[in-house]
Amino acid sequence: MDSTKSEETVDCVVVGGGPAGMMAGLLLARQGVDVRVLEKHPDFLRDFRGDTIHPSTMKVMDELGIIGRFLNIPHRRMKTVAVSAPDGESVFADFSLLPEPYNYVAFMPQWDFLDFLAEEARAYPSFELIREAQVTELLIKGNQAHGVRYTTAQGEKTLTARLVIGADGRHSTVRTRAWLAPVESDAPMDVLWFRISREDDDQVPFVSVGSGFTIVAVDRGSYWQLAYCIPKGEYDHLRTYPTSVVADRMRQTLPNIAERFTQEIESWDDLKLLSVSVNHLKRWHRPGLLCIGDAAHAMSPAGGVGINLAIQDAVAASRMLGPGLAAGKTPTEALLRRVQKRRERPARIIQTGQVKILADLYPKHLDDTYKTPAAAKIVRRSRWLQKTAARVIGIGLRPERV
Repeated sequence: MDSTKSEETVDCVVVGGGPAGMMAGLLLARQGVDVRVLEKHPDFLRDFRGDTIHPSTMKVMDELGIIGRFLNIPHRRMKTVAVSAPDGESVFADFSLLPEPYNYVAFMPQWDFLDFLAEEARAYPSFELIREAQVTELLIKGNQAHGVRYTTAQGEKTLTARLVIGADGRHSTVRTRAWLAPVESDAPMDVLWFRISREDDDQVPFVSVGSGFTIVAVDRGSYWQLAYCIPKGEYDHLRTYPTSVVADRMRQTLPNIAERFTQEIESWDDLKLLSVSVNHLKRWHRPGLLCIGDAAHAMSPAGGVGINLAIQDAVAASRMLGPGLAAGKTPTEALLRRVQKRRERPARIIQTGQVKILADLYPKHLDDTYKTPAAAKIVRRSRWLQKTAARVIGIGLRPERV
């Protein structure tokens, strides 16, 4: 695209440079579709994004012939999801029981993963990633979406396209401009994100639970990225206490991290609140437009499955819509409906599990005394359930092929 032009016409414009948007851009460009991905930020450096790359995503990259280059990027591998609690440790999901070679979850900072996808996509001349592009308007003629208007440092620009893909997350501008309203579900928790320094001899479990909290620890090499899960809507109440209350709770299971917390966290401003929402669109599309990923179905961060589902949405949409776009055709609404039909059920089943089943694993109140959840008692006794959980998290209910 000539950045000096204020108006351009392409086959497809993807709004959002997250996992769904970047994978869709790569897969469409691979088919010869003239595609632009609009990312509102200047880079992918966001602290509080999921780091998990699931077996199904690695399988997609294997099919694309890029898995070797991906695995050359520094990452860590997790074979099991173990939960440490006052009454002992339980294995919730065992990925080692899945088929090789991708019988693990890879942990990689999401900005490295997105940079990798962008670099692979640039190999195709019909692809372009436009950064610092803030979408301000969805172009609609009659009932048909046919592009977007966006702003950059160079001013206002217009992209017309036969298809607009909204992959711009849980606060989707495209979704709002298309008058597509999500249906909300009851999320069981909110999350406080913060960093704590890491030492070489640290032994920190991936998930720790105690009275009134759940903690997920992501190893970022020089520091721990910690997700401190609290009961939904309890943040304002928690803030009436000094931050030391968090350290006091963590001492139940992570005494070394709790000590560093008191030294490194000075105020509540050092913790970032993620207000968790779980919602879905009844209709993912309108003529000329399709929403995928969190724009279509915002997930709880539990299990990192939102990234997996977003990637699978992108694979299905690109496979089903790409050939027509490459041939100069505008996708029919019936075809867009088929994409939703294929991807909606897996997302809804996982959301139901997050809201109804996994809710038992999170405290209901800050002052709750820890009690072993019934689900934990059952799963810890069954390798079949551990394998099933690993398959649902790592592969999904309807894995897609390129």
